[in-house]
Amino acid sequence: MPEAESRGRLWRAALPIAIFIAIAWVLPRPNAIQPAGWRLFGLFTGTVAGLILQPLPGGALVLIAVTLASLVGGLSIGQALAGYADATVWLVMAAFFISRSLLNTGLARRIALFFVRTFGKSSLGVSYALALSDLTLAGIIPSNGARSGGVVLPIVRSIAELYGSRPGATAGVIGSFLMVAVYQSICVTASMFFTGQASNPLAANIAAQFGFKITWASWALAGIVPGMLSILIVPWVVMKIYPPEVRHTPEAAAFAASELRAMGALGRQEWILSAVFAAVCGLWITSSWHGLDVAVSALLGSVALLITGVLKWEDVLAEKAAWDIFLWYGGLLRLGKALNDAGITKFFAESLGGLFPGEEWALMLGVCLLVYFYAHYGFASITAHILAMYSPFVALLLAKGAPAGLVCFAFACLANLSAGLTNYGTTPSPMFFAHGYVPMGPWWRAGAIVSVVNLLIWGTAGFAWWKVIGLW
Repeated sequence: MPEAESRGRLWRAALPIAIFIAIAWVLPRPNAIQPAGWRLFGLFTGTVAGLILQPLPGGALVLIAVTLASLVGGLSIGQALAGYADATVWLVMAAFFISRSLLNTGLARRIALFFVRTFGKSSLGVSYALALSDLTLAGIIPSNGARSGGVVLPIVRSIAELYGSRPGATAGVIGSFLMVAVYQSICVTASMFFTGQASNPLAANIAAQFGFKITWASWALAGIVPGMLSILIVPWVVMKIYPPEVRHTPEAAAFAASELRAMGALGRQEWILSAVFAAVCGLWITSSWHGLDVAVSALLGSVALLITGVLKWEDVLAEKAAWDIFLWYGGLLRLGKALNDAGITKFFAESLGGLFPGEEWALMLGVCLLVYFYAHYGFASITAHILAMYSPFVALLLAKGAPAGLVCFAFACLANLSAGLTNYGTTPSPMFFAHGYVPMGPWWRAGAIVSVVNLLIWGTAGFAWWKVIGLW
């Protein structure tokens, strides 16, 4: 390892440790918080700093934090590990296993090619087709990186090169437009589903600690109207920023049709997977009728795929992203709940509320949402953003009398939309940016413009729709 890189990693490791020590043993402890709870807060804050700085992978950092929580945070080891038994953790795991089958069998790619063949006769139509592909897959694949990086992005690059559009002098032919438009659409689809992105269930779990339950069906219902408006409007706005030289793309539709012909008819495994996919989504949508937990539905789908041989046990063992999420997600769920039980969230909500005496919740909501949204310039992870800011803002606004549904969904959805600001905001952003079609400055400029569009859509039509469906 080069000396400069080694020093950089050392500093990235030292800062979270320093934050933990400073909070736990240097800063004065509020009288309302017990010593163990205050140390746990220091541990949690240091872990969030570590997730931002990444001296170690996220799963390793959280495993360290869970272990230390049993030593300094007032939890027994059984209590510290209890997050790994949470049903939401296993919902995410099962969804990852199903998504692996979608990728391995080629069904996910077939879905994307179908949309391109149907709608891809113009450059704008291609962006819509790929957005709709990601939207379809977001209903069950909780990894935006797997969806976009494994399925959508290769098709974007293929279509760009079909028209001779490569990084550099020919990027503006169509490649620049597609890279930005499709990436911004992916941020929208991530905000529309419980499974749209790996951290969404984390936000839902935190909301449940405040007494507001979010289900797969309720998130889908909340996201459908503002999300579809964003998917319709955002690519059109990007087209104004990066107008492609090629507007009509019959070759893209023909390319998709030829690729589908090469894939042939659906095989046995794809038919089985299609049936399981539809069944699991159907059970999720109707969970309020039959009462079956969504985690059970997802696990039944995984079991069906294992029994039929569509999913191999080797695939389960090799799904590194799922096991990584299992470690950090289960650990963070438990640490977050322990903070809430220790009164940390309530204390900070009351402290923040004291800065806004007498303010109406509507004005405070607007200010908090703007601060929360644009704070993502400082985050390279939606998970770290949610961990650092979701609970305090939700607690503050609920204490001021704001409706729980409006607050919980607004902050959960905007965490995903804010990832469109930069070239590092979430896992797919560096994947798209690294292709080199758009320089950093123009990428950030497009992100800033699209952010205003999304905030206007979700803050007007979105809030109005949430009023109609009774969220506030």
